[in-house]
Amino acid sequence: MNQVQLVGRLSRDPQVSYSAATQNAIANFSVAVDRAPDRDGNRQADFINCVSFGKTAEFLEKYFSKGKPIALTGRIQTRNYEKNGQKVYVTEVVAERVEFVPGDKSGSGSGSGQSTFGGGQKTDEPPFGFEAKDGELIPDDDIPF
Repeated sequence: MNQVQLVGRLSRDPQVSYSAATQNAIANFSVAVDRAPDRDGNRQADFINCVSFGKTAEFLEKYFSKGKPIALTGRIQTRNYEKNGQKVYVTEVVAERVEFVPGDKSGSGSGSGQSTFGGGQKTDEPPFGFEAKDGELIPDDDIPF
């Protein structure tokens, strides 16, 4: 099974573009995920390239920015293309579900529960009683921040 779960911080703002044929939103972003400390107690992070599509991409653009905590579920995808005669290989996470991180002190999180967008089942009840489902927009008045 190809499933990835990441919790970290956005290392850059999501860059959203729209496909020419379908006008489907595509968000490219990077998540910094902490590694376990080494023997000397030094901490390092991995910077993982991610992509998201459709309403999830638009949700990312609207509510997430560089430095904000994020939790996501998705899958690893590999692809390649040719640039200037050289073959370029890309490995990235396709984020199918994104969540605000509970307890985020920066003001963007939702407190003790989870607020999610994208497919999949939710495991905790959000404190304000809402969850966005794929293809559904959340009215601004229903967002708790």
